[in-house]
Amino acid sequence: MSSPGRTVHTEYGRVSGIPALLPGVTVYKGVPYAASTEGPRRWRRPVPPQPWDGVRPAAVFGPICPQPPSDLADPALPRGEDCLNLNLWTANGPADELRPVLVWLHGGRFLYGSGADPQSDGSALAAKGLVVVTVNSRLGVLGFLAMPELSAESVDGASGNYGLLDQIEALTWIRRNIAAFGGDPGRVTVAGQSSGAASVMDLVYSPLTKGLFHGAIADSAVLHPKDPAIATLAPSHRRLDRAEREGAAYAEERGATTLRELRALPVDTLVEGSTANDPEIPGSPPPPLFRPVVDGWALPRTYAETLAAGAQNDVPLIVGNNRDESGAGPGTRLTVAAYERNAARRYGEFTEEFLTLYPATTDAEATEQHNAARSDTARTSTHLWVGEWAHRARSPVFTHFWTRTPPGADGEARGAFHGSEIPYLLGSLDALDRSWTETDRHTAALLTGYVSRFATIGDPNGPGLPAWQPTRPQVREVFESGHGWAPIPLAEPAKADFHRRFLLAQSTAW
Repeated sequence: MSSPGRTVHTEYGRVSGIPALLPGVTVYKGVPYAASTEGPRRWRRPVPPQPWDGVRPAAVFGPICPQPPSDLADPALPRGEDCLNLNLWTANGPADELRPVLVWLHGGRFLYGSGADPQSDGSALAAKGLVVVTVNSRLGVLGFLAMPELSAESVDGASGNYGLLDQIEALTWIRRNIAAFGGDPGRVTVAGQSSGAASVMDLVYSPLTKGLFHGAIADSAVLHPKDPAIATLAPSHRRLDRAEREGAAYAEERGATTLRELRALPVDTLVEGSTANDPEIPGSPPPPLFRPVVDGWALPRTYAETLAAGAQNDVPLIVGNNRDESGAGPGTRLTVAAYERNAARRYGEFTEEFLTLYPATTDAEATEQHNAARSDTARTSTHLWVGEWAHRARSPVFTHFWTRTPPGADGEARGAFHGSEIPYLLGSLDALDRSWTETDRHTAALLTGYVSRFATIGDPNGPGLPAWQPTRPQVREVFESGHGWAPIPLAEPAKADFHRRFLLAQSTAW
């Protein structure tokens, strides 16, 4: 097992780590798991890195993948196409002890972010007995461009999922090298939030990942395949033929008529404009144009088709939603007229029944009912998805609903907002500048306790933790996390029944 500054041997060379945020934990930053993807390697499968001589210092984060400016990535971090690196946190311990591994995939609409985000610091979970890994993978146009020419040159006849292939390559590296860092390659849990969670589920659905992980945690990405909300969220995907047309148009707009010309373009020319939204999917917000593709290879089927065929990786899961996301939250303000227009647009022939169940005669009531309905339908949708999973899979699913508002101005404005659970789930409170309370720390202790147990045995339950039962399709409950720690109803019975019938009546299945 490593200790601060100790050299670790990987199959490509030796690396030395540095003390992490907490005593007794070592972090290894910027360790390459694949070669550079620039130039002729652009839009190709990742390949192993070149071996190096001597000891490679792993004291600073490696380059992050090219992306548009945002507040999701530190502008001071270097960035470039030689960005396929990962970061590892591991605690000191006996050399013969192999610990469970948690692999964290960051969110950011498949466009932004990196494994260097302070809130994904792995020190706390490492101190609890895990080895934590965060991963950089290609983003945006560099990660999800599809074109007929790219599909034709591929031996698999597919293109568009380079970011997912990077994540698979990282998991392959982990299986081959993690024991050197004290990790057990037979106990790997892959986890993420938002587009990171969508990636997690794409890996669950992919035939290319069999045996690479043994459990999965996905927050804010798991809904029933017929849920219309998927269209505007990270789990949305594209079919290969449409993705190829869109990719060809994107290349033409940048003056590239051949792959050689496209690969020769400056990376900034490619990234500029890659924040475009999908023009064929209305919504607020619509999904990004560049996102995963049902390509017949890495993702052979849609989610609905995969579940129906029982073709997913059958591993234990934790999946969750947040109270104030997907259009709900204290920042939402609706007039009665806008509320009724939105209801008609979403619910169609179900509108009258919806407005009977969620009536509003004032603007304040309209806002309150809108938020309540969004929370009810999200819980119901995820619960329905569990029923689809259980048709063919045997592994348990543990669902939760996050309700804690974190301290700070964003918490006051947005409540239990999208992503607010991350520092509690990873225990990274001390890596962030917030006025945490003892209640926050207790909340993080409980949630990291569940995560640690799940990564260890495939079940979040353990000593000192409130009981969290696997979700059963016939029991309309979800486990509340954040404030309460007990089962709560999906919704009032009539409302849960309404959302169930509405979702199952939809014709489009993702």
